[in-house]
Amino acid sequence: MVFHRQCLVVSPYPESIVRSIQATGDKPFVSDRIEGEPDWVICFGHQRIIREPELTVFKDRIVNLHISYLPWGRGTDPNLWAWVNGEPHGVTLHYVDAGIDTGDIIAQRLVDMDESETLRSSYDKLQVAAAALFRDAWPALRNGRAPRTQQSGEGSSYRLRDRDRIALPQGWDTPVSQLRRPEYQRQSRAGAKDLQGRTPNPRTDADTAQRG
Repeated sequence: MVFHRQCLVVSPYPESIVRSIQATGDKPFVSDRIEGEPDWVICFGHQRIIREPELTVFKDRIVNLHISYLPWGRGTDPNLWAWVNGEPHGVTLHYVDAGIDTGDIIAQRLVDMDESETLRSSYDKLQVAAAALFRDAWPALRNGRAPRTQQSGEGSSYRLRDRDRIALPQGWDTPVSQLRRPEYQRQSRAGAKDLQGRTPNPRTDADTAQRG
């Protein structure tokens, strides 16, 4: 017997997620908040912190697409801070827990960038990569066969007010090369150094999504 999941998509840009859900015969519906009795809740670009009782009611059934390579870039503006602080560029699908982007990782990918990017173009590239990651991970996730890996390492976390110290003369069209200037730099976190020096982990560094 085939079971069709009811999936709530909480996102300001739900189109690509909706298509991936529909491709497996599941039933998506879109809202700007968690409501109803869905089998799964998928967040992408959702700005509100999810708290109780939702965490208990939907335990292990709320996932989030985040445009950073967790544990780096938790919180706000991860694309900006990846450029400023030399952290990895990537996307992650993870379970939602009581922390901010601290839940177990389902799948993640590094995303290639170059110095010709602007903040806007690199953000757009991450959005596309995140949608593709969900598309590939969803079949295994819905069937209970997706990997689950606890986050490790210090990583990095950012708040909205941290952006106040960064001058962006062209807004989101600012070339990322300008963010490499010394006045924008701060001491690299240990976690970012660990990524460069450790042995690659095929469960997280490449594509941990399972197809089918």
